[in-house]
Amino acid sequence: MHKDEFHLKFFMCVIQSRQLVRTPQRTEWIMTHEEHHAAKTLGIGKAIAVLTSGGDAQGMNAAVRAVVRVGIFTGARVFFVHEGYQGLVDGGDNIKEATWESVSMMLQLGGTVIGSARCKDFREREGRLRAAYNLVKRGITNLCVIGGDGSLTGADTFRSEWSDLLGDLQKAGKITDEEATKSSYLNIVGLVGSIDNDFCGTDMTIGTDSALHRIIEIVDAITTTAQSHQRTFVLEVMGRHCGYLALVTSLSCGADWVFIPECPPDDDWEEHLCRRLSETRTRGSRLNIIIVAEGAIDRNGKPITSEDIKNLVVKRLGYDTRVTVLGHVQRGGTPSAFDRILGSRMGVEAVMALLEGTPDTPACVVSLSGNQAVRLPLMECVQVTKDVTKAMEEKKFDEALKLRGRSFMNNWEVYKLLAHVRPPVSKSGSHTVAVMNVGAPAAGMNAAVRSTVRIGLIQGNRVLVVHDGFEGLAKGQIEEAGWSYVGGWTGQGGSKLGTKRTLPKKSFEQISANITKFNIQGLVIIGGFEAYTGGLELMEGRKQFDELCIPFVVIPATVSNNVPGSDFSVGADTALNTICTTCDRIKQSAAGTKRRVFIIETMGGYCGYLATMAGLAAGADAAYIFEEPFTIRDLQANVEHLVQKMKTTVKRGLVLRNEKCNENYTTDFIFNLYSEEGKGIFDSRKNVLGHMQQGGSPTPFDRNFATKMGAKAMNWMSGKIKESYRNGRIFANTPDSGCVLGMRKRALLFQPVTELQGQTDFERSWTPG
Repeated sequence: MHKDEFHLKFFMCVIQSRQLVRTPQRTEWIMTHEEHHAAKTLGIGKAIAVLTSGGDAQGMNAAVRAVVRVGIFTGARVFFVHEGYQGLVDGGDNIKEATWESVSMMLQLGGTVIGSARCKDFREREGRLRAAYNLVKRGITNLCVIGGDGSLTGADTFRSEWSDLLGDLQKAGKITDEEATKSSYLNIVGLVGSIDNDFCGTDMTIGTDSALHRIIEIVDAITTTAQSHQRTFVLEVMGRHCGYLALVTSLSCGADWVFIPECPPDDDWEEHLCRRLSETRTRGSRLNIIIVAEGAIDRNGKPITSEDIKNLVVKRLGYDTRVTVLGHVQRGGTPSAFDRILGSRMGVEAVMALLEGTPDTPACVVSLSGNQAVRLPLMECVQVTKDVTKAMEEKKFDEALKLRGRSFMNNWEVYKLLAHVRPPVSKSGSHTVAVMNVGAPAAGMNAAVRSTVRIGLIQGNRVLVVHDGFEGLAKGQIEEAGWSYVGGWTGQGGSKLGTKRTLPKKSFEQISANITKFNIQGLVIIGGFEAYTGGLELMEGRKQFDELCIPFVVIPATVSNNVPGSDFSVGADTALNTICTTCDRIKQSAAGTKRRVFIIETMGGYCGYLATMAGLAAGADAAYIFEEPFTIRDLQANVEHLVQKMKTTVKRGLVLRNEKCNENYTTDFIFNLYSEEGKGIFDSRKNVLGHMQQGGSPTPFDRNFATKMGAKAMNWMSGKIKESYRNGRIFANTPDSGCVLGMRKRALLFQPVTELQGQTDFERSWTPG
């Protein structure tokens, strides 16, 4: 078994206190007895300290919790270091041993429970000498540092000096030779906690997604008042040296303009900005939104402030303009589901890296690459991060943009297309592409439609929208969409076009007639498993109807996250956050009443993604899913676990059940079983979340993901239509002319729907990993 697979299995078993073994890719693993025993002895005789340093970030507590619980599970002693490096220098009560229960109810809290502080003392050798003394006296030789690049650089300096520091302590008689021998080397592992996402080497830093949640909540609120009064709002977000928050916010809310330090505007930006705002108003919009990173500059390195932009708009356009500086609200609040899972996964990988470390192992940082937690050389990543700042100082902005990485550049390219490129007036020689929603509603569908429509218009295409899915395609519920048609759609939940589960097979004749009538040459299908199944039926129908020989692409959009060919679906992140929010409130209720267990039923059909990931993000005691069969003995074991838990200080329980995990062990059955077996020890309650998981405004992740998927789908479509043009008509009959656009690890890939058939359980609408 691959090491990464073992670590993830290990983490899920430990954190949730049961054999729950699922990943975002929905691959099933079960930890064997031998693996379990090996893990429980890995840390015996070792000690780990964990600290948070620098600026706080939501999700740090999840990482601390994972480090503590995984460390204890392996047999290691784990210590909190309160107040960051200052606590390490001061010692005393700032360094306390952690227990399993001491991290309960920590997962959903923002900030850092163990405190953080800027420490001048640690920058001096004398301070680091005191820190080394405090660690040696407690037998701690493994240090997990959660912070930004400055905090991680300090940790590496501490490690490189370790031998010399021990020598000085020995000479001064502060430690014995035996203590020096036992602490002969120090292992360092870093986790990046920063809302700015400014660390090179990781796709996302802990806290970034939560900060985006805070920003988008405010942008959505401001949008309503801006529309009422026809105002322009200039919103300043954090990001002194990195424009990630500003850039993703602009994509997630459909902003008119964004200013970021990595890519300053051209010298005539004032004229361009005012023209852009004026054109938006001319097309019928009642508001303008401008996003500014706090470190925004022009090409000469001169700061561009929110007030500068406001004064420009008022002077040249006369628009009623207001400035909102978000400030530290971006650091606050509850961590998102993504940050809880990210912090937890990074925490377990950090413990494994520490316990596997040797004197020759260089300091590493745990990073996110696609869906995988990976270890990278710490100082190499720090150096690249510094290189970005240096490139900006030297006005090498193209180099700075490249150093930020592929994901950042993709975001920037999509933003430029949607915000700065004017759609051509003439559509001569254009193609006709239709876009539709199929299946159950999912938050983010509208963002995908908006992106698809506008990119299509920018390319000079004629874009049609189909109402009510394949049923609407058969009935001719089709109309042309212009630029303003999809205005304001990014932040709206549900499906503005309407969506149904109806499949096309029974209506091939009517669908073919309408494809001819409206001259549809390509089809973008945004939806869930029914969208994929409908795509397969279209492929089959090509044998009978030539009109169906047009390119089509399926964009996965479903809360169930069960579309073949993709690790993620649009809408799943929003549903996951909805479940987490509900579970947080339920846990709070259970903690107040004490001795109470809640059984929560989630959606997902036969796919256990939502139940599993919500179980990890909400800190559930158990999660029952279809992919992991369970028996009455497993249910009894979990009851016994909860009985023992009620004897501790944590007198509450949370159990998640996927709606179709077992036809006999229903939610009512499990509730009745827990109620009977827990008599006199705990009370049981049940809650079926139902369709609330499909509603609400999409999260920043779903908005951004849907926007990029729509843009990529339309770019593929334009190329495929040209490729399929023969003898004055479109004729696409190859397997690669009907694809699913899916996210696989780090890449967005187009995969023929027919090639994915072998990976699909059609009876249960579920895709094995």
